[in-house]
Amino acid sequence: GVSPQHERVVEFVTRQMLDTMSPSNFPQLNPEVIAATLNEGGANLQRGFEHLLEDWERQTGGHRPVGVENYRVGEDVAVTPGKVIWRNELMELIQYAPSTPKVHPEPILIVPAWIMKYYILDLSPHNSLAAYLVKRGFTVFMISWRNPGPDQRDVAMADYVNDGVFTALSQIEAVCGDNEVHAAGYCLGGTLLSIAAAAMARDGDERLATVTLLAAQTDFSETGELDLFINESQLAFLEDMMWEQGFLDARQMSGTFQLLRSNDLVWSRMIREYLLGTRRGMNDLMAWNADATRMPFKMHSEYLRRLFLHNDLAEGRYDFGGLPVSIGDIRQPMFVVGAERDHVAPWRSVYNINLFADTDVTFLLASGGHNAGIVSEPGHEGRVYRSATRRADDPWIDPESWLSSNPEETGSWWPVWKTWLKQHSSRKIVPPEFPSTTLADAPGTYVLDH
Repeated sequence: GVSPQHERVVEFVTRQMLDTMSPSNFPQLNPEVIAATLNEGGANLQRGFEHLLEDWERQTGGHRPVGVENYRVGEDVAVTPGKVIWRNELMELIQYAPSTPKVHPEPILIVPAWIMKYYILDLSPHNSLAAYLVKRGFTVFMISWRNPGPDQRDVAMADYVNDGVFTALSQIEAVCGDNEVHAAGYCLGGTLLSIAAAAMARDGDERLATVTLLAAQTDFSETGELDLFINESQLAFLEDMMWEQGFLDARQMSGTFQLLRSNDLVWSRMIREYLLGTRRGMNDLMAWNADATRMPFKMHSEYLRRLFLHNDLAEGRYDFGGLPVSIGDIRQPMFVVGAERDHVAPWRSVYNINLFADTDVTFLLASGGHNAGIVSEPGHEGRVYRSATRRADDPWIDPESWLSSNPEETGSWWPVWKTWLKQHSSRKIVPPEFPSTTLADAPGTYVLDH
């Protein structure tokens, strides 16, 4: 008589207990810790205690982890040259400077998630997706979302579409003329973009040339272990908590994601840093991950109820502008990326876009997780991918059959996407200029708000 969700909850909690009680977590039972202690005369434990005190002081003092200070936004990361050309209460729009004599007429608009900050797509110069596209002859625009506070408690999903995606498209049109736009959305930004693209298709708005979704869900029927945290009682608890402060705090979200991979993100880290006394060096992706944001009360509640809990978008009930939208109305070619070890947007869930889209869909499965699978620049060791295109009139292929019928390719998936964008672009022209009135140099001001 136990429901499937409760059965999975028991399994999840049991695994958490087993991870907690693993013999490797206890110094007297961990051979590696014992050997290090004997070899160093206990110096590893002393260093580990110092690490523990330092982390505790930083956490209680509201400071970010050790090493983050080496990745300053605008100086070490998010350094691709550009200008903020528009700002409203919800976002800043960045236009990146061209680096080639000519560019494709169709600009690229990137819609990042606002769960975290945009510059995961503009990290260090060697692994910046924005810089990669600019160097290959594309005019790139990026939305930088505002980090919401209590005064944004009533910002809704529709506001992110209207004041975010649609406003950005209008500003891009003012810069680039009536050229169609390649729109790309990452994570929650991709879900938002799919809603916007479906609404545009419904209303006859033909400003988009293509739609790209990066680790973004449109179907929430297979959300993996995140589904364990989403039910009516959990949402009622979350809404009560968010009602008092007007937003969901970043630490509350990060705790959930850490539980999904507790052995990797919690216990192994504690063994390494507090028992073995070794610090893993900070990198740009880890520093970005520590630069967390908040989520507005109304938007987050709508997102969890209408998408996660009720799956309104996939089932044709999601209302925008007074009428429901359907993914099946989108006719632009789509490029959809999933990641093999993604715990946030499981790739089989991302793959289900093929069930709803009535257009050509190129699906690519990248190695890595939700973040590292997307930040997969050329030259990154160990990267592989699979890809295939399903035409609008091709029959459905289930995820497992797709996996077995498409062999692995070695390398980054970025060049595959670049080639696909080029195939759907026109002959190059002289780059558009910045507007006569710009507001700030990239990365702008909203990204600096903690």
